[in-house]
Parts: sequence; C-alpha cells; structure tokens
Amino acid sequence: MLIGGQLVKAQNGETYETVNPANGEALAKVPFAQQNDVEHAVKAAKQAFETWKHVPPIERGRLIRKLADEFQKRADEFAVLDSVDSGNPVTAMRGDVFASASMMEYMSGLASEMKGDTFPSSQNWHLTRREPYGVIGRIIPYNHPIMFTATKIVGPLIAGNTVVLKAPDQCPLSSLLFGELCQQILPPGTVNIVSGDGRTTGDAIVRHPDIKRIGLIGSVETGKTILKSSAEVGIKHISLELGGKNAMIVFPDVDLESAAKAAVKGMNFTWCQGQSCGSTSRLFVHEDIYDQFLPKLKHYVEQIKIGNPLDPETEMGCLVSRNQYDKVVSYIDAGHQQGARLLIGGKRAEGDTFDKGLFILPTVFEDVNEKMSIFNEEIFGPVLSVIKWNNVEDAVRQINSVPYGLTGSIWTHDIQTALRMAENIESGFLWINGSSSHYLGVPYQGYKNSSIGSEEGLDEILSYTQVKTVNIVME
Repeated sequence: MLIGGQLVKAQNGETYETVNPANGEALAKVPFAQQNDVEHAVKAAKQAFETWKHVPPIERGRLIRKLADEFQKRADEFAVLDSVDSGNPVTAMRGDVFASASMMEYMSGLASEMKGDTFPSSQNWHLTRREPYGVIGRIIPYNHPIMFTATKIVGPLIAGNTVVLKAPDQCPLSSLLFGELCQQILPPGTVNIVSGDGRTTGDAIVRHPDIKRIGLIGSVETGKTILKSSAEVGIKHISLELGGKNAMIVFPDVDLESAAKAAVKGMNFTWCQGQSCGSTSRLFVHEDIYDQFLPKLKHYVEQIKIGNPLDPETEMGCLVSRNQYDKVVSYIDAGHQQGARLLIGGKRAEGDTFDKGLFILPTVFEDVNEKMSIFNEEIFGPVLSVIKWNNVEDAVRQINSVPYGLTGSIWTHDIQTALRMAENIESGFLWINGSSSHYLGVPYQGYKNSSIGSEEGLDEILSYTQVKTVNIVME
C-alpha cells in the first residue's frame, strides 16, 4: 500500500488473497488495512495537506499531467493486471487507461476555474473564495479499477486536498501498482492508497474524524451504510454515485439495426459484462416494431465473443467474484420462475476455456413486465430485460417506477418526442439516439437513489472545495 510516500504492508501483517475469476487461481496476497493502517494514512495525508494546499493550482495540474504521462507509458501493464484481477477484457482495460489519462489531463486544465465571486451588496467589499477540505476519502468499485483509481484522485488534488483511497477489495492490484507512480511523482502523503474490505477498511475511512469529505462510487446499499456511519461520528460532505436500473426506449420511427446495436452497447455486455451502474438494462420496444426488432437484437448479442479476458480478441470476459456470479444466476432463475421468456443466453458459457471461471453468456429476456424482479432490481450483470409498450404515458410511468434514476436512452427521429421524453424521464444522464458513452468534461449524475452530487466535470472539482465569504468593511 502507499502511505506517506512509502510502499508498506499492513502494520499487523494482515493480508487477504485476490483470485483470477477466469480460472479460480490465486494471484497475490494483498495487504488488509485495519483501523491503525487507515489512521496512519490519514495522519500522513493530513501532514501533507499543510504543504499541498499552498501549491499553486497550476502547479498541481502540472504534476497531474506528469502522472498521466507516466501512466500511459505503462498502459499494457495496467490493462493486464485489471484483466486478470477483475475478469474484464484486456483490450477494454487498455482503453480504460487512455480514457483515464485523457480525463486526468482535462481536469488538470480546470485548475484555474476554482473561482470565487464578488457581491455589490453595500459600499463594502463582499467576496467568496474556494478552499480545500483537507483529507478526502475516496472509495471506488470493482468494474473499472484503474480508471476510477486514476481519475477519482484528480478532483480532490486539483482543489488542494490530499487523498486516502480504498482500492476495490475484489481487484486491488492495479490500484496498488498505481501507488508506485504516485510515489514517484507526487509529494509524500498527497495520495495514499490502501486495500481491504468495506466493513473494516472502508468503515475506518468513513468514520475517521479528520475526513470531512467522502466520495463513493458503489451500490445503493453501500451508499446508505456510508450515510448512516458517517452521521454517527459527525457532519460530513458525502457524494454518492450509485446504482441504476436504466431504461432505453425505442420508438417505431428509428433504424432498427442502429437501435439494436445501441441496445447491446448500452447494456455494456462487451466492456464489463453488464457490471455497470449506467447499463440500460430495461429495453422498452414499441409493439409496432417489437417482432422485427428482437431478431436483430438477438443477432448482435450472438456476435459477442466471450472468452479468456487476456485474449485481445475477447469482447466479453467473466464476472468479478463468486458472490456476483451467484447473484446473477439467482436473477436468471427468477426471470424463468416469474414468467419471462428467454431469448438468448441464460446459462454458463460452455467449453474448456470456461470450465473454471465465472462466465455467464449474455442474456436477454423478453415479455418482461413490471411485476418481475428483473424489471425492478439492479442485477449488475449481463441480463437485459425487454418490455413491449404501446402507450407513451404508460411507458414513461414504467420507466420512472423504479427507485433509480441514473441514465436513460431515447431512440426517435422526432425532435419533439425526443425532447418531451428527455423532460419526463427521471434520470440524470440521458442519450438521444445514443447509449453507454461518456464525454470528456460532461457532468455525470443521477436522480433519486442513484446519486448525490456530480462526477466527471468542473462540478466534481468544485465539490471538493468549501466556500468562504469574506466581508471587507470599508466604513
């Protein structure tokens, strides 16, 4: 782990094993940070903050860009680590490295945008300035380990804070390797990276009295736990990017081939096996095109190449852990039991490549209705539910009926329909005639249980500052 500029083991020697989900083989013994290790990391971050907060923002940005440059040079190494540790395809993980570096460079360029305001309220001078919080706690998920490690330290650092980041416990290796780069480029203690589980390591971060600002990407249940635990020890600023049960709605005026391809892309079958909070896992197809659309959807799902995550030709790998595999299988069973009709997939991949791994074929259920578990609950796996609709008001009601509101996709060539749907769908990030993609600098956030706060843009950086008002009395 990286603590105070040093690569260290857990103080009491605790470790846990990380396993390759594609074959069940042990990869490494990883430090298991306990409360005393988190205390050590926070102390180092707190000490480093006293210097880092005085570093000019432009210089902070320069160091982040240098970090991004060195990161890209080792893209293959990071991609392989993420692939064997998480089960994601190596080609996709290599793409994560370069996407992350671009985000790091973009956000470093926003260093001069942390501006205050002046207010002509009287003959006196009234102004605001943005100041850092101090030590920031960042907790990230397993679906994009190196992407979230690299990008989610940038907002806090640019704003003048220091960071204690908890690597995802299921696949921590790339995060720990990234600590080596931080050690070489950033001042000691500026970034600290610890590994461990949520109940011990994560909870110690959340409850630490010197951490007043926490950012989580994770499940709704984890978000609720963090809100409760943090409130027991004080008032903290918490941002949460959580789950989704997102909808893509297809109107009858679209090109069916393009929409079917987008439905497969939006489900994220070929990036992280559907393990994405932004996946459009509910597909609403108008009854006029339903029978023509489903064969095209099935065709494009059949084209997905599932295989060894380290094979550059593989498009879909395996699930991250036995727990996640069992969860997805239970939802597939529920789909059958509750009357959904299986269009494709729905079982373990077969063959020598898959015998020891956590591979599930990309799965599509049709004739899904709002009484079914696979309609309402986030599966976080490669299961797409197709719903037939004919009344737009009822379709909107069904789309908005779940407690999530992260993303959504609208497919129509009628601009009035598109804009009306964009207004009525209760989600924070929408595509019109698109799916899945994020765009550099465009803010990403959700409604309802899916989010508190915004990521990926200037608002993310500003959220790591607190506003101070200064009144200069001239009377």
